[in-house]
Amino acid sequence: MSFHEVRLPARLAFGSTGGVERRTEIVTLGSGFERRSTPWAQGRRRYLIGTNLRSLDDMAALTGFFEARRGRLYGFRFRDFADCKSCAPGAAIGPRDQVLGEGDGTRTVFPLIKRYGAGIDTPERRITKPVGGTVRIAVAGVELPASGFLVDTTTGEARLAAAPGRGAVVTAGFEFDTPVRFDADRIEVTLESFDAGRMAAVPLIEVRV
Repeated sequence: MSFHEVRLPARLAFGSTGGVERRTEIVTLGSGFERRSTPWAQGRRRYLIGTNLRSLDDMAALTGFFEARRGRLYGFRFRDFADCKSCAPGAAIGPRDQVLGEGDGTRTVFPLIKRYGAGIDTPERRITKPVGGTVRIAVAGVELPASGFLVDTTTGEARLAAAPGRGAVVTAGFEFDTPVRFDADRIEVTLESFDAGRMAAVPLIEVRV
C-alpha cells in the first residue's frame, strides 16, 4: 500500500471543511415506491483544506507536503478534529468507550472499532490509524496495564498478552487519525502581497488501508 505514516501538520488544516459521505443507489418503481441499497459498508470522508492559509510560509509548507506525497500517489494521516476520538470530541478517552468483541479463551487480536449511533444495525468503522500512546483497553470492565497489550499503529490491531476468557467483553478508548490522500495533482497559489497570498481549496479523500 502506498502510504506514508506521517500526519499533515495541524496548522495547515485550520479552517478545513469536510465530513462523511455515503453512496446510496435508489430505484423508483412504477408504483412510486423506492428500493434503496448501498454497496458501501462504511462511509467515506472528504475534506477541503488550504483556503484559510494566508502566510506564504504556511502555503510553502503545504506545497512541500504535497510534493513529498507526490500528489495523489501516497496516502498520509489527517487529524479530523470533529472525529478523532473513541468518544465525543470534548470528552476524555476511557477504556470502555467502544466494544471490540468478546473473548473465547484463545483469541488475542482485536481490531479497533468505532460505532456510530445505537441499535443492532449500528454502523462500524475500522480504525486503522490509532495515535500511539493513547489506546486504553479493558477486559470485563477492568483496565489492562500498558504491559498487557500491544497496538499496531499502522493497522489498528490490538494484541493482548493473554487471551480473555469466554464471554469477557473487550473494550477500548483511543485517539485516531483518518488515512487520506490528496484528491488532485495540482495546487494553486495566488500572490496577494510580498508576504501573503491565497490558496485554492485542496481536496483530500479517505483511503481504505
